[in-house]
Amino acid sequence: MSQLPVPAVDAVPAWVGEHLGHLHRDDEVRPSGRFRGGQAAADAALATLDITGYASRRNEVLPESRRGASAMSPWIRHGLLQLPEVWDAVADAPTRDRSKYRDELLWQEYSRHLYARLGTRTRSALRAEPARGRARWQEPWPRDMLCLDTVLGELDDDGWLVNQTRMWVSSQWTVRAGHDWAAGDDELFARLIDGSRAANRVGWQWTVGAGNGKAHGFSRWQVRKRAPGLCERCPLAADCPIEAWPEDQPTRWLEREPLMAADPSPGVTAGPSSVESGGTPEAVWLTAESLGTTDPALAAHPDLPVVFVFDEPLLARLQLASKRLVFLAETLAELAEDREVELHLGSPTEVLAGRPVAVTHAPVPGFRERARVVAPVEVHPWPWLRRPHAGPVSSFSAWRKGLPRP
Repeated sequence: MSQLPVPAVDAVPAWVGEHLGHLHRDDEVRPSGRFRGGQAAADAALATLDITGYASRRNEVLPESRRGASAMSPWIRHGLLQLPEVWDAVADAPTRDRSKYRDELLWQEYSRHLYARLGTRTRSALRAEPARGRARWQEPWPRDMLCLDTVLGELDDDGWLVNQTRMWVSSQWTVRAGHDWAAGDDELFARLIDGSRAANRVGWQWTVGAGNGKAHGFSRWQVRKRAPGLCERCPLAADCPIEAWPEDQPTRWLEREPLMAADPSPGVTAGPSSVESGGTPEAVWLTAESLGTTDPALAAHPDLPVVFVFDEPLLARLQLASKRLVFLAETLAELAEDREVELHLGSPTEVLAGRPVAVTHAPVPGFRERARVVAPVEVHPWPWLRRPHAGPVSSFSAWRKGLPRP
């Protein structure tokens, strides 16, 4: 357990190598070629957000000029942009594009509700056995397939993928190659800057059929449709291993998970609806879920020091790509230009023990576990797009029906 010096923004990669080098999976620190951490980058992305054409182009992969994906997820994932402000930012977009984009924001919110309610239970199949290829491939993501090599190259360079190619690699890992979906989820989670146990795990569940009983098949047809010209340049063009659709498998439904049908404690799932105060805070505790300057606890206490703990036991286990650590450190380094920031390496519960802190509730089980020990003297509500309800979360449509009208 140690306090770390706060880096200058431009010195972050070297700082990560020196202080967090044992906590990532790369041979050397590799910042994202596309995404930079910090509120300035997040605000610039939001200010230039244009979703015109999103509805028709959101699933396009190549060429990149055809893509409709907004690429806002790294900043949304870490709370530099909150879903309500992104929702409002597209209010003047064309009707069809606005509707489809807001559907995707609601899907993000649905995944957070599901994860906040079920927690680590989401690591196991929720509704059906995954559709798993019968012949197990030695390598789940073979790089001699140009489609996968291209996708994984973008993942290596940027730490980000469009949703369509996330489905490709998820389906390839399990539905095609027969590997355990949860292990694949772990691998992709570790390599994505926007890696989220909520969004990524729900995405894997639905792609492999564990969430809805209907798997998403990965085939050459999709590559040709979404990335035209790629197959023709592939060394396996004449012997494509995904030429045909994966073999259909009968759905094997699992025993019903009660929490999918109803939440007996929606208030616990959602966290406080107003500020809960039991004392005077002396610092603001920031978590990786909410690093933006509009974090409610941060905004409420502009004169207090800010504390962030790089959770050494957790990070040692996860072995994330260095891009994620750079993104987080860039965000904190930029914040330190205007606020007093303390950085620590160790266990958050040990670092913060006995310290009166204010914090914003985070809808993840890890926060609840740590908060019980840290005992913040002030807890601010999470800025939900839609507050969790007690009804079913067995599907996106069932969940959406239970939402109050905006």
